[in-house]
Amino acid sequence: MSPTNKTAREGQRLVIVESPAKAKTIKGYLGPGYVVEASVGHIRDLPGTAAEVPDGYTGEVRRLGIDVEHNFEPIYVVNADKKSQVAKLKSLLKDADELFLATDEDREGEAIAWHLQEVLRPKVPVHRMVFHEITKDAIQAAVNNPRELNQRLVDAQETRRILDRLYGYEVSPVLWKKVMPKLSAGRVQSVATRLVVERERERIAFRSASYWDLTAVFESGKGTQGGDPGTFGARLSAVDGRRVASGRDFDSLGQLKAASAQAQVLHLDEDAARTLAAALADTAFRVRSVEAKPYRRSPYAPFRTTTMQQEAGRKLGFGAKRAMDVAQKLYENGFITYMRTDSTTLSETAIGAARAQVEQLYGREYLPDVPRVYTGKVKNAQEAHEAIRPSGDRFRTPAETGLRGDEFRLYELIWMRTVASQMKDAVGQSVTVKVAGTSTDGRDAEFSATGKIITFHGFLKAYVEGRDDPDAELDDRERRLPPVAEGDALSAEEIELDGHATKPPARFTEASLIKELEDREIGRPSTYAAIIDTIVARRYVFKKGTALVPSFLALAVVRLLEEHFGRLVDYDFTAKMENDLDGIARGEAESVPWLRRFYYGEAAEGAAASSAADAGNGDGDHLGGLKELVTDLGAIDAREISSFPVADSGIMLRVGRYGPYVERGEQRADVPDELAPDELTVELAEELLAKPSGVRELGQDPVSGNEIVAKDGRYGPYFTEVLPEGTPKTGKNAVKPRTQSLLSTMDLDTVTLEDALKVFGLPRVVGADADGVEITAQNGRYGPYLKKGTDSRSLENEEQMFTVTLDEALAIYAQPKARGRAAAKPPLKELGVDPVSERPVVVKDGRFGAYVTDGETNATLRRDDSVEEITPERGYELLAEKRAKGPVKKTAKKAPAKKAPAKKTAAKKTTTTVKKTAAKTAAAKTAAKTTTAAVAKKAPAKKAPAEKASASASASAE
Repeated sequence: MSPTNKTAREGQRLVIVESPAKAKTIKGYLGPGYVVEASVGHIRDLPGTAAEVPDGYTGEVRRLGIDVEHNFEPIYVVNADKKSQVAKLKSLLKDADELFLATDEDREGEAIAWHLQEVLRPKVPVHRMVFHEITKDAIQAAVNNPRELNQRLVDAQETRRILDRLYGYEVSPVLWKKVMPKLSAGRVQSVATRLVVERERERIAFRSASYWDLTAVFESGKGTQGGDPGTFGARLSAVDGRRVASGRDFDSLGQLKAASAQAQVLHLDEDAARTLAAALADTAFRVRSVEAKPYRRSPYAPFRTTTMQQEAGRKLGFGAKRAMDVAQKLYENGFITYMRTDSTTLSETAIGAARAQVEQLYGREYLPDVPRVYTGKVKNAQEAHEAIRPSGDRFRTPAETGLRGDEFRLYELIWMRTVASQMKDAVGQSVTVKVAGTSTDGRDAEFSATGKIITFHGFLKAYVEGRDDPDAELDDRERRLPPVAEGDALSAEEIELDGHATKPPARFTEASLIKELEDREIGRPSTYAAIIDTIVARRYVFKKGTALVPSFLALAVVRLLEEHFGRLVDYDFTAKMENDLDGIARGEAESVPWLRRFYYGEAAEGAAASSAADAGNGDGDHLGGLKELVTDLGAIDAREISSFPVADSGIMLRVGRYGPYVERGEQRADVPDELAPDELTVELAEELLAKPSGVRELGQDPVSGNEIVAKDGRYGPYFTEVLPEGTPKTGKNAVKPRTQSLLSTMDLDTVTLEDALKVFGLPRVVGADADGVEITAQNGRYGPYLKKGTDSRSLENEEQMFTVTLDEALAIYAQPKARGRAAAKPPLKELGVDPVSERPVVVKDGRFGAYVTDGETNATLRRDDSVEEITPERGYELLAEKRAKGPVKKTAKKAPAKKAPAKKTAAKKTTTTVKKTAAKTAAAKTAAKTTTAAVAKKAPAKKAPAEKASASASASAE
């Protein structure tokens, strides 16, 4: 029965949403009788470490957080940081007569609602409340028309979570053993990384082709008429009927493509082009043909998640994560509809609102007679049911919103796109003019020019879509040509040579990578921002401007996955898995049999391979499932996987535990982390190897007799001692060599053994004060200082560490301790005015490195940023990301709780949920799942000590 306003007056309803901001907005629309509280995201999940797994679980269950032997039963635990919030929700539920679960309407939102129901165990009626915009009408309609929890969506989301856990926790340890510790693999992140790596391989293999043509400027003799020019430019297109080669005619090795060669395309070099230009110098030209065609361009569909991310990147300079963070705020504050959607559909209300604004702002002539309906969806679309648009039945113009900064800019983009989608087509005319002339040596040369005139701009008045290619022409650009006719005589004002070179394929940007993933149907559009964020955070990819560049580490990881886990990073296989998971959501398949086939490689008897899981991991990798694949790692040669020849030079690029380096024989040199793989040429590798090794032998320590050397390391020059052969390096008897960084006043080329021994002598004991407390001179992160107990005092320079006397040290401690800050350093660079705070942004040098600041917010530069190259847009983006994270929360220390006097009570047995056995069917699993805090326990098992999870934080969600 739908709840009514009457029941609201008679009792109290608890409404649970995900975020406090959303709760605040919705509370204002519901009024008295409702308590709106946030769960603050997920309250329950698979355990992050083995220590979080409840007692009673051992072995693989403890490591994975999933009981793979008993129907892949997940072990859920309440997140440690959510326990207090869960307690608060339970307390509020005690006073409620009804519970409304108002989480987002996609799979993840459905799963959060299910977890809330499982943890809170309400004894009052429970309703699932869904809406795709936060307006008064939408919220009240959602309250009055709730539905039941969609268990199919819950099962599908749980299957994804289990699949991603198995993938990450089984494959990531292989990377730790064979490439480098703390790496991660993921169902979508590894495929996304492979895409970036494959593009870089194409760039490395690419060989440029040189080709030439001619450009001419022709005079029509008619002068400028009605806005039409008197002259126009044209490009040589054919000679004696043979088409002149252009960039599209060459392959990646710089050779003419077979089809172009077969079609006898003419490849001009510089000499041939120069000869032809000279032969055409005095030629009389005529218009050979004029071909006019009608031009029509229809509006772009309203935004869905991926197209919004792409346009925000092109037009606003937003990364995918920044775009989603801003969109989240707009949604939660009631400005736009739900921002995670695969749909381009607009409701009748939205169409009416858009059409009203078209007529109001542009006039009735821009309004089509029939409303435009967009029905195209991404395959297996499952998120919200409407495009991203301004909320409400009347759209607020950007000026009416009161928004500022990023939120204003993104709202304006969404508003313009939505309004433009209900406007008329842009129409006009496109014209192709061909001009011909005969050279002095008798060759027929044909030049071609194209023009475009827009006679009615239609939707282009409101919105023009951006382009990933900076050289691409936008839809609203006109190219006017003079009104010439066939046979008209033309004179060539100038004829110039034009040389070209083919370019390697462009690297992916965030926008183009998102488009590629969507086109290949890999992953869910709602997760793309998080995926890109993950591969950047894992250092598989770094940014150069807006381009995504793979690290050498990514090359090694992708090579291992391709050669030994080929099916897991196969694009078609990954897309097929996505389709299978959507089939589970539609009720066409069951999750447990699917997971069993994926993990163990088992298939139903006599059944043909019809799904990604059925296909196992064939194509020569393995015929079994994931478990078999990660069990036998003997065939993986760790050194070979991480080794890449630099052309045919005999130089090898290797990826070591401490970074990439080049090696030839006994020679070795570090490779800069920020170097793009396609920039490592033979010449650069030779240059790196030719540099001094950075190792200087200084002599023997007079006490130990060990050799002392000075080296140039990845983190700067340092002194170290060479231990004798046979010295244990591991185990409880391991001996570590003394190592100290050079002082800032020292130079690697001039330091001596005496300098090394002085530095090895730090910290130096200066003496003791009257109370017998020892005073030492030390070198720290922020410079030289004295230390007495917990009291430290700065020294003026490094030399004082070796010369300061006890009397001088006591005199320093006799002075009041300096407080406050030193004089502010001048900024390193000025970037301009931030569009959000409207304050000047500068780059400064801080204790932890360079950072950008507008005086209110500080953001440290990332590893791929530099003071010299950082742009204003990048600075604004870093500040926006920092603001989105909010202030750092400082955890207050709890006062020790008073111990209550012991009371004698009757023995109370803790209630636990009895664990289901292996015989439990998939249908039963849907009805009830293992819970958390009161966790499912196996029958008596020996308690295992807490152990580290094999793939805790390193294994990502996707």
